[in-house]
Amino acid sequence: MIEFIAANFVPMMFAGLLVFLLSGFPVAFALAATGLFFGVIGMEAGLFPSNLFQALPLRVFGIMQNDTLLAIPFFTLMGIILERSRMAEDLLATVAQVFGPVRGGLAVAVILVGALLAATTGVVAAAVISMGLISLPIMLRYGYNRTIATGTITASGTLAQAIPPSLVLIVLADQLGRSVGDMYAGALIPGLMLVGLYLLFIAGVAIIKPRWVPALPAEARIYNEPDGTSGHRSLLVLLAMCAAVSYAWAQVHEAVINPLIGREFSPAADEIIILSITVGSLLALALALLNRLFRLGLLSRLAEQVTFVLIPPLVLIFLVLGTIFLGIATPTEGGAMGALGALIMASSRRALTWSLLKQALESTTKLAIFVMFILIGSTVFSFTFNAADGHVWVEHLFDKLPGGQMGFLLFVNILVFVLGMFIDFFEIAFIVVPLLAPVAAKMDIDLIWFGVILAMNLQTSFLTPPFGFALFYLRSVAARSDYTDVVTKERIPAVTTAQIYKGSIAFIILQLIMVAVVVFNPTLVTGSLGAKVQVDDDAVSDMLRNMPGLEEASPQEEEAPAEEEAEVPEPEASAPAEESAEDPRKALQDSLKKP
Repeated sequence: MIEFIAANFVPMMFAGLLVFLLSGFPVAFALAATGLFFGVIGMEAGLFPSNLFQALPLRVFGIMQNDTLLAIPFFTLMGIILERSRMAEDLLATVAQVFGPVRGGLAVAVILVGALLAATTGVVAAAVISMGLISLPIMLRYGYNRTIATGTITASGTLAQAIPPSLVLIVLADQLGRSVGDMYAGALIPGLMLVGLYLLFIAGVAIIKPRWVPALPAEARIYNEPDGTSGHRSLLVLLAMCAAVSYAWAQVHEAVINPLIGREFSPAADEIIILSITVGSLLALALALLNRLFRLGLLSRLAEQVTFVLIPPLVLIFLVLGTIFLGIATPTEGGAMGALGALIMASSRRALTWSLLKQALESTTKLAIFVMFILIGSTVFSFTFNAADGHVWVEHLFDKLPGGQMGFLLFVNILVFVLGMFIDFFEIAFIVVPLLAPVAAKMDIDLIWFGVILAMNLQTSFLTPPFGFALFYLRSVAARSDYTDVVTKERIPAVTTAQIYKGSIAFIILQLIMVAVVVFNPTLVTGSLGAKVQVDDDAVSDMLRNMPGLEEASPQEEEAPAEEEAEVPEPEASAPAEESAEDPRKALQDSLKKP
């Protein structure tokens, strides 16, 4: 019996975890229970020493002292404050007025606001529920195709998983042992490309099926000028000015920033983009403030509304990400700054109340505790799993996979996609990723690239039936029965669950296409990262040679006369090891020469 347990211990652990999960046990406690249960079995069977869990308390305290994970509650608080201060409502109403006159304009507005909410709230539930409550009735009122409307809302809400400062990216960076700043930098361009892919899809629908995405009628446009014009010309002029200033800043960014922070190498492209847009946004805000303060009449009502509603959250996002990319702030410090900025913005809108703050702190605490307990449970599980050489067992599973790196990535993406249909992204990140990361590292796969691929794939878990959370969020706020529209006074049929599920299919395909693009073009991720530092062994040797106390022996000391060789006592067998240990310069040189 003991031989059978020893030979099949790791598969039995997975089976035990599955039993605990199917029994309805919470995931965090299922992981911990599986680890403890099989750890006791292993100790009783003599497979493990009796002190197996002796270091477990130290590991738990180490988790609670993890500065990286501290960014999660900060960004969560930032997002909840902004969402509860009715920022989403103002954004949707304003951006819909900008793009409403064109076919598909409402869907474009939902996608752009979804991307903006993703970079501020970072919470899928908040984004989907806000846009479902505000934009879905408007889309149905003016005759949008129901599958396009529901699919656009649910897919736009899931952008919070791929666009920094995503909580998923923080967790993946922690599990992969990589910098959160690098993970953000690597995910920025793929996340923006996914937004562009959504917009291209809506543009294609507007061309092929214009009836599915009609434009807003004239009576629905509320920011017209006194002479009846829409005000778009003024907005375009302001946009052109800001774009010109942003471009000018991009040309001088390196010359201005490098001396300020003492940097000698060229900045990354994403840093230049973020700070250039920040400068352009600040210019727009300054012009709008001057126009309103001195009543200059240079900007239209639409241009002013867009500036005052859109620019403050944009500036907050860019300042948070910009300081992280510049290396001025860590992600945790950036999250703290974002939370403080959200409180200031809510106060300026006179929306910050004691009740709102209490709700935000309560929700943030719940999410932080949820993440903490899952991480503790996964740590207990991995204690027993690693003691049984489970990581070796997992590596052997992939030995026979054809295709090398691509075969491994194909298998992993299929696995994560299927698991995403049934379990939450946090659970996948804490259970599956620690098992796959060592295999990816041995295959010489860049772990930042690997993490971004997983983040893009995990995004589909919110859309895939039967447990796509974004689908449930929209279902909770969509009309379950026929109702009379308050504006047109017409009867609007209810939104069915089948329509919500059907609407997600096209966007799931778009997300999988983006995953494939990132897999086959790793430079989309790694190109945003700084060049790896190459260590010059000769330069290090020269540096050490000139350090006081580590000078090399002079040639006269090294070269002993031939006649004196007999007088030198023969060293003991352990002398070379002792000499290497006592000579730090030589030890460092030897370590650098090792492959």
